[in-house]
Amino acid sequence: MLNLERLRTLDALARHGSVSGAADGLHVTTSAVSQQMAKLEREVGQQLLAKNGRGVRLTDAGQLLADHAARILSQVELAQADIEAQRGQVVGEVRIGAFPTAARGLFPATLTSLRTSHPELRVRSVELEPEQGIKEVVRGDLDLAVVLDWSNKRLPVPGGLAQVHLLDDVPDVAMHADHPLADRAEVDLEEFAEDDWVSWPEGEFCYEWLMFTLRSKGFEPRIAHMAEEHHTQLALIEAGLGVCVTPRLGRGWVPDGVRLVPVRQRMRRHIYAVWRTDADRRPSIRAAVGALREAAGAVERSEA
Repeated sequence: MLNLERLRTLDALARHGSVSGAADGLHVTTSAVSQQMAKLEREVGQQLLAKNGRGVRLTDAGQLLADHAARILSQVELAQADIEAQRGQVVGEVRIGAFPTAARGLFPATLTSLRTSHPELRVRSVELEPEQGIKEVVRGDLDLAVVLDWSNKRLPVPGGLAQVHLLDDVPDVAMHADHPLADRAEVDLEEFAEDDWVSWPEGEFCYEWLMFTLRSKGFEPRIAHMAEEHHTQLALIEAGLGVCVTPRLGRGWVPDGVRLVPVRQRMRRHIYAVWRTDADRRPSIRAAVGALREAAGAVERSEA
């Protein structure tokens, strides 16, 4: 009889590609992963892992069993969802991730609502970028992720995931109070062709969106500074070091020396939640989605 936890370990190895990655995904030590795999190899009587440089790779037998393990674990997920749905109680654990401004703008109200309404539900949250959030939901490391795309640049969502729209976020251009355009009611992005820009770090989805959008306006932006946090970006703007696009969701306090001006042709960030369709019937997922929608609705009402 194959042990389910050992199959889960094999599945994590296949998904993460390394013992350390599997250990991080399962929240165990690397030695625990190695021990589980050694036991699984004894159970099946075949070698499942082979050395590959300093790491390991799955053998043909290991890949074959990993494919079965993925299907078995998906069926287990469905069974758990059905049992939870039949019981109708919001219990157990739900793991939620969100990109930084959504975590700041939505999580306080969402997590408080879940704690109050469903005290037997354990909620774990983490902050991570949209593409990573989708990957972790697909891998099963997260139950639900809040992600985004832009009106002119979509984020690919793989099959097997359900999604629900939460809200649209309208960002502004942030500039120093002494900027020539600071007193305008609206601006066009091409008016900042000669400015230095403060951007998200290279490789992030929003960085790619910014470069794509500004280039579509007919100029190559000068990215002078990169910062992960919007509050850091605004601090750089206050110091007179450039301009940036800054979202309204989770914005919070704006420095006195910064002016925010809407863009004439409105840009929108579409913010939505994604989860695996095989977990769609879990009451905990439905409760989390409902709490997120309530929090998003409150944000939209406050900005109306």
